[in-house]
This record gives sequence, C-alpha cells and structure tokens, in this order.
Amino acid sequence: MALELRQQLKLSQQLVMTPQLQQAIKLLQLSRLELMETVQQELLENPLLEEVLVEDERPAPTIAEDSHSPDATTDEGAMQRELLKTAEWDDYIGDFASTSRQATVREYEAPEEGFSFEARLTSKTSLEGHLSWQINLSEFTQQERAVADAIVGNLDHMGYFRSSLEEIAQETGADEPLVESVLHKLQRFDPVGVAARTPQECLLVQLEVYGYTDPILLEIVSDHLEDLEKKRYKPLAKKFKLSLEDIRQYLDIIQSLDPMPGSHFSSSEPVYVNPDAFVYKYGDDFIIVLNEDGLPKLQLSPYYMEDMSRGSGASGSDKDYLQDKMRSAQWLMKSLYQRQRTLFKVLESIVKFQRGFFEHGVTKLKPLILKDVADDIGMHESTVSRITTSKYVATPHGIYELKFFFNSSLELDDGTSVGSESVKALIKQLIATEDSKKTISDEQIAEILKQKLQVNIARRTVAKYRMAMGIESSSKRKEIL
Repeated sequence: MALELRQQLKLSQQLVMTPQLQQAIKLLQLSRLELMETVQQELLENPLLEEVLVEDERPAPTIAEDSHSPDATTDEGAMQRELLKTAEWDDYIGDFASTSRQATVREYEAPEEGFSFEARLTSKTSLEGHLSWQINLSEFTQQERAVADAIVGNLDHMGYFRSSLEEIAQETGADEPLVESVLHKLQRFDPVGVAARTPQECLLVQLEVYGYTDPILLEIVSDHLEDLEKKRYKPLAKKFKLSLEDIRQYLDIIQSLDPMPGSHFSSSEPVYVNPDAFVYKYGDDFIIVLNEDGLPKLQLSPYYMEDMSRGSGASGSDKDYLQDKMRSAQWLMKSLYQRQRTLFKVLESIVKFQRGFFEHGVTKLKPLILKDVADDIGMHESTVSRITTSKYVATPHGIYELKFFFNSSLELDDGTSVGSESVKALIKQLIATEDSKKTISDEQIAEILKQKLQVNIARRTVAKYRMAMGIESSSKRKEIL
C-alpha cells in the first residue's frame, strides 16, 4: 500500500474550557470569604481594576461672613442648630461638671504613650504556655526542666501524654526513673491530671489531689469505667454489696472530675458564618436580599482608560499588556455579576419549592433535588451544585447551608412524600419529649411515625437518622439511677 500526503477539510464541534470560562466556574463555587480574598488579590495584581469608594458627599458646615446677608437672615434656624453644635458646654456647666477642667486638660495634654494598638491585645493562654510558666516557677534542675519541656511538647489537645518514657529518656539523655518522677510532678500541676497516659490515670490523680481515699471509689475508677459508661450499675452494686443510691453518690463524684483537663486551653476559635443572602417575610411574600457587605464594587481605572483612549506613546508590548489586563478586569466584573445573578435565581427557586419551610420550619421541608431547581431556572445541575456549595442563607428560622434544602424523600400512605430532614426533625422532637426512665426505642419511633404521621420508615432508617444527629441509643439515654 502506497503512502501519500493528502489535505482534507473537516468540520467538528468541541467544548473548549477557556481561562475565562474556568474563572467563571471557579467563582461560582467559592465561599463568601474565598470570593473576597480572590477579588482583593485581583485588585493587587491588575492595575486597570479599581474599587469604587463611596465618599461622603455632605458639604462641610460653613459660617457666613456677612451676618446681614439675605441667606443669613432667612436661615436663622440653621444657624441656631450650628451654634448648638459648636457651643462651649464646658464653660456653661462650669463647676457642675463631673470632672474638673484641669483634669480634662491633663488627660488630653498627656496622652498614653508607648502602647500601640497591638500591645493592648492579648492572646488566649495555651496549655503549653501555662505548663511552661509553672515549670519555670518550680524547683527543677536543668535536666528535669529539659525532661518536663519534652513531656509538655508531647501532649495532645486534651492534655494526654502521647509518647513513652523510653522515647523521652532517649531524647533528653535522662534515665527512665527520672522521667517517671518528672511526669508524676507534672500530673499534679494545674490543670490537675494533665500529662496522664490513660483516662483512669487522669481521674485517679484528681481523686488523690482532691483527697478522696475511698478504696471502692478508686477501684471503680481504675477497673470499671467501661461499666459506668454502659450503665451497668446493678452488677457493680452486687459486686461491692452497695445500694443503687451508693452507686449514684460515687457516680456524682466521678462526674465532678475532668477527664479532658487540657480541653479548656484549646486554641480553636468558634467559626462565625456570614450568610450570602437574607430571606425576609413581607406580608404574604418573601423577599431575597443578597449580602454584598464587604464585597468591593469594581470599576476600570479612569486614568488608564483615558491614557489608552488617547493612544499615548506607549510601546506595543505595553499596549498589549494593558489590553490583556482590561479584558481580564471586564471578565471578572462580568463573572461576579453572573455569580450574584445565578445565586439570586437559585434562591428564588428554593423559596418557591420550600415555601412550607420558610412559613413553618424544618418539619415542613419537602423533598428536593438539584434537577428540580435546574429545570426551574433553565440551568445545568452542575451549575446549581456549584452555586450552592459553601453558601449560607439567613431565614426566619435560622441560618442554613443551601445544600440543606436538597434532601431525599420518604413515602406516605396517601401516595405523597415527605423530606428526610423533616423526618429527622420529628425524630428529634420525639426523643426530646420522651421520659428519661422509659426511653423510646428505634422500632417504637418507626411505629409512632407510621401510625400518627403515615410515614413509611424502617427501624434501620430511624437508627441511621438518629446516629447522623449524634443521638445515643435508647439504652444509653435511659436513666437507671
């Protein structure tokens, strides 16, 4: 077969992900904080992009030079209001002021110096810093202090010692009896029980420091914590020949101890959610307001645009650079507008589908999938999925993530369906109102939902929803004592 070169024209369609399209898709799935960081970074890198600053356009107050002018005579009320603002009230009050004039003058003439704003801020004390402060105040030798610092460096966030005596001895060059002695002293520092290796050791140290010497109590803590956790009280009462009331007293003492002494020094801070939108009820309708607080308003730089329109003597590479940055800025502003527009349309569709939730709460949440919203607003499911990722909305019933409104369905006896989140809320209500001495099992919850609400749900589904909400089983919820 002979080989030959041949030219052939072929027409085909293919999807090309341009950088601009990739940027628009990326902006859709960014959270509010990530979006502000992205915009600020673009403001730093793109000289043609500027933030619109809202200036105070109110004119400064002025005093007319000619008091006999027509403006001065006709605006006498305005002049009186101005005099009220500029009146020397200290001269008028005189000796009736709460502070003397000399003290006020001294306060303003001698401002506090040497303290910056950062110097006035204090950080939360860490567990490591708190223990190091106590180590420096203790009568430790240089080698003991090195061992103590090594032990403190191997504590987890709950205050437990997560290394071994052999490793600390190899690291510091000390022998194991010395490491054991230093560890014994550290466990009696504040917080008591820190640097313990097991929960039993932590609680036993606290019992020793607090002066509890009852041998039954010490044996319960050292050998029977699992029985207490699983509420096996009757075998304990039989073994130690105690009544349930005596077991209850021991249990009260144990519950007064702290099994996680280092958790109070945790460096984790609470995370506050700033919603992307607000939904308010106005009359019989709901109003959606996008939260644009903190999002800068962008514009093209007038200086560079004027310079480009004049066609000043700039080299070809400079013109290409400015034109590229101008296209990038225009596409960013267009992408931001499209993002907000898409978010509004998705929220509008969610409010339409989940009107029962916005009216009455979680128990009226209906089953909803991404395809329902996508078909309603004429967009693809992937777009709806991206715009609802890491986005929050403030509703009359609290702040929820947009993904919360999409949930599976459970069949009712009448052929209709109910959302899984509504069933979870009903299960939580049933457990919250149960008798602590006669808890409701998962099978009983399924029967109640089927008889009273006609919800067809299996016991395993109830158990799955209960575990997802972090609720213990009926045996662990039951109060025996």
